[in-house]
Amino acid sequence: MRAFLSLLMLFLFAGFTGETQAESRITGQPVSYAAQGVTLKGYLAIDESRDGKLPGVLVVHEWWGHNEYARKRARMLAEMGYAALAVDMYGDGKTAEHPDDANGFSSALFKDFPTAQARFEAAMAFLAQQPKVDGTRIAAIGYCFGGGMVLNMARQGVPLKGVASFHGGLDPIVPAKPGAVKARILVLHGDDDPMIPPAKVEAFRTEMKDLGADMRFVGYPGVTHAFTNPEATELGAKFKLPIAYHAEADQKSWQELSTFLAAIFKP
Repeated sequence: MRAFLSLLMLFLFAGFTGETQAESRITGQPVSYAAQGVTLKGYLAIDESRDGKLPGVLVVHEWWGHNEYARKRARMLAEMGYAALAVDMYGDGKTAEHPDDANGFSSALFKDFPTAQARFEAAMAFLAQQPKVDGTRIAAIGYCFGGGMVLNMARQGVPLKGVASFHGGLDPIVPAKPGAVKARILVLHGDDDPMIPPAKVEAFRTEMKDLGADMRFVGYPGVTHAFTNPEATELGAKFKLPIAYHAEADQKSWQELSTFLAAIFKP
């Protein structure tokens, strides 16, 4: 009864003051763009109920490729008020069902960074051109393979407001251009990730300091690789990979991202 009365009072107060809550209208749709003659198949998520131009966020997928997980994150960003594009780095929407294929797809781009950068910048240009997007305010987030990619885009001076890496690789693919790192950087890392041992973490911290980068590094004790993906534990067991979901770290890292995006897009 008390809960009912509370809801009734809220309803009456909103009606009396004339305050209304705009109902969100999240749209998510497959989109295509191209780079170097290759068709790239992404997914664009926007809350159409929001007024004005929205900041844009690119979502770079794990080594499995552009899948539903990346699209889910794009929709979550749209709910937060951003225009989000889940990108396709492999071309033609290719995805991997086995680690060997995922490793092959991702390794090809690590060995050919100019192609990776061209595909990333094509996605960035596509997002910036959308009618509801403020093309001067673009950021990028990435998971695993994608996390390493967005850090490397920052190293090369791609004009992003900021990049956030979730359990991403920390090694440079191509050495950073002196003075090029302008994007603010957020790294969200599992402290027990065997794929990124402490020595690599320290090397990355030193690199960022030497570059004068504005970087925040958050480590989660007892957390391993791929900790944000609810399917990670099952995939780890299936393929004998050292990956596992960690709900608390997932939630905390998303809150870190929320704070980070609000700060870099602050007018």
